[in-house]
Amino acid sequence: MFAFDNSYTRLPERFYTKMAPAPVADPGWVALNEGLARELGLDPDALRDAVDVFAGNRVPEGAKPLAQLYAGHQFGGWSPQLGDGRAILLGEHLGPQGRVDVQLKGSGPTPYSRMGDGRAALGPVIREYVVSEAMHALGVPTTRALAAVTTGETVLRQEGPLPGGVLTRIAASHIRVGTFQVFAARDDVEGLRLLLDHAIARHAPGADGPMGLLRHVMDAQAKLVAQWMGLGFVHGVMNTDNMTISGETIDYGPCAFMETYHPDIVFSSIDQFGRYAWSKQPDIALWNLAQLATALLPLMGDREAAVADATEVLEGFRDLYAKAWTKVMAAKIGMNDMNLAMELLDIMREGGGDFTNTFRALTVDPDVARDQVTCRERFDDWLARWQARSPDNGAMARANPAIIPRNHRVEQAIAAAYEGDLAPFHALNAVLADPWSETEANRPYRVPATDAERVTQTFCGT
Repeated sequence: MFAFDNSYTRLPERFYTKMAPAPVADPGWVALNEGLARELGLDPDALRDAVDVFAGNRVPEGAKPLAQLYAGHQFGGWSPQLGDGRAILLGEHLGPQGRVDVQLKGSGPTPYSRMGDGRAALGPVIREYVVSEAMHALGVPTTRALAAVTTGETVLRQEGPLPGGVLTRIAASHIRVGTFQVFAARDDVEGLRLLLDHAIARHAPGADGPMGLLRHVMDAQAKLVAQWMGLGFVHGVMNTDNMTISGETIDYGPCAFMETYHPDIVFSSIDQFGRYAWSKQPDIALWNLAQLATALLPLMGDREAAVADATEVLEGFRDLYAKAWTKVMAAKIGMNDMNLAMELLDIMREGGGDFTNTFRALTVDPDVARDQVTCRERFDDWLARWQARSPDNGAMARANPAIIPRNHRVEQAIAAAYEGDLAPFHALNAVLADPWSETEANRPYRVPATDAERVTQTFCGT
């Protein structure tokens, strides 16, 4: 089934708790990602016969299941111990593309559950499946969804009893900024050193010590966040325990894609002060990287010199991000002119333009793009100057998708699934797999939400 080689279990046991997932009552299929299975060198037919593995009822051969330990800053506040409160890492699969983690989310309580039940409702499982696979199709580094199953059990949440689900997540690894933070907070220098060596071997071969790893993570995160910004994606919970060393997007809780453009837009119900608004994501990425640098300081000898070195490295983030953001926006408008790009965003803000549809219309038919905003005269002036520069339409076509996972469509799929109807979920996945095409079949998915359909708040779902 899987070809496991579990390097994380070769680290000391204080890094995790060995334990099996908790069985569920009556597992059933929601979805198996056959394309991803093949990419991993796995047989979809064999996986289809193993719903009990994906539900946590049977531990597959070679797995060494565990819950990982980490800490983190959550909305800026320090939490000294977090960890996998509702997830179990089955092991690390060696496939054609290298080593990946295979993790079950919603697999039952662990010592890190913090009074939670360790389970997941079906809705958050569907949300992560849909959005993570959509992000992959859009070319964004991300964890991926291999499988989703129902449990035959209910979980109790604020809105009442809900059907339970388990997601099988594939990741380059689950090492987070918070994984380093927990050992730094405990003055466990040996643990930090072992984790550093493990992370470098897995993600940054050849990196030179702590600052080499920091540079690697910083570069990956600068590029990642620039891609988020270029798609109007709002992660919603950019805590340090949700920033990976690998540079993948992880933990699709209260995430959302903006429709009407506004730089300060927030969807997460728990982000009451807008800490993780769309426009603030680059600054938060730098803040998180500073926490990683702080956690690495004990490995660097003289503290004063280490602080100076780390500060020098971190000062390079804004330049890295600016280059990545410029590249993203140059593709979106077909030319390298950030003043022109920012002016378009300002027009969209004034005129209520849909973020995705405005850029897409500009790519396909600029005359239609003016219909996306109400400030037509200002847009016409911008358009004339832009067209005079002969934009690269090919670059734009590769940068401006026709389809994103619009929030109301995701919520409709979740609501239907709670009623036992998975057809909207599968239909949504099918159109999101090809976000660059415009067809009659996907036309309804390109339409923004009506006032009645608009989703203004999203939830973690834990």
